[in-house]
Amino acid sequence: MADRPDHRVRHARSDHPLKDTVTRPRLAVLISGRGSNLGALLAATRRGDLSADICAVISSHADAAGLSLGRNFAIESLTLDYREFKSREAFDAALNQALREKTPDLVVLAGFMRILSAPFVQRWHTRLINIHPSLLPRHAGLKTHQRAIDAGDRVHGATVHLVSERVDAGSILGLASLMVHPEDDPARLASRVLTLEHRLYPAVLKALVEGAFIGREGLILERLLPELPLVRLHE
Repeated sequence: MADRPDHRVRHARSDHPLKDTVTRPRLAVLISGRGSNLGALLAATRRGDLSADICAVISSHADAAGLSLGRNFAIESLTLDYREFKSREAFDAALNQALREKTPDLVVLAGFMRILSAPFVQRWHTRLINIHPSLLPRHAGLKTHQRAIDAGDRVHGATVHLVSERVDAGSILGLASLMVHPEDDPARLASRVLTLEHRLYPAVLKALVEGAFIGREGLILERLLPELPLVRLHE
């Protein structure tokens, strides 16, 4: 498309292009709240477990606690308060412009509580990744922990997936599961799943980077699809 962001061309000298490039993959992280998954990603990069650079943190809420996490790591952190835009399309246009300026290889949604418009998803397709607190395709949408308990699910968990025009319906990149305990209520189950999310998201991104599945146009789906999901974790 005409407005697709320009990206650096990676020149590979072997069958593992990312390891042969000077630059590391750039990640822009979108948040709306406390940013606990952002914190897990930042910790993974600091430890050296994730060979990528977080180039920007963008929040849809001005009071998001996660903004301070990015600033503490000297990462540019900015707010696009959705309440200041007249429409979802206007918000998405501003978000698109902000991302174009940062030139990320991947856009990582980490507790980003906005439904992105179809034109935005199309513009950034194969670059958008999200984490969802259920084992998709089961319990797409909200209140996943209460729904899992109400349904009598014995197994619950989290999913990392590509973002598509349909909510929570993109290709699954990673899964983390746990057994639902009789004493679990929604709050306790949410806490247990969140602990798994903090392991799963860095593990999936690490697998993408180390497997050389990131190219100048986003994820190389032709190489990904035979191997999905890339990561499976258990509590």
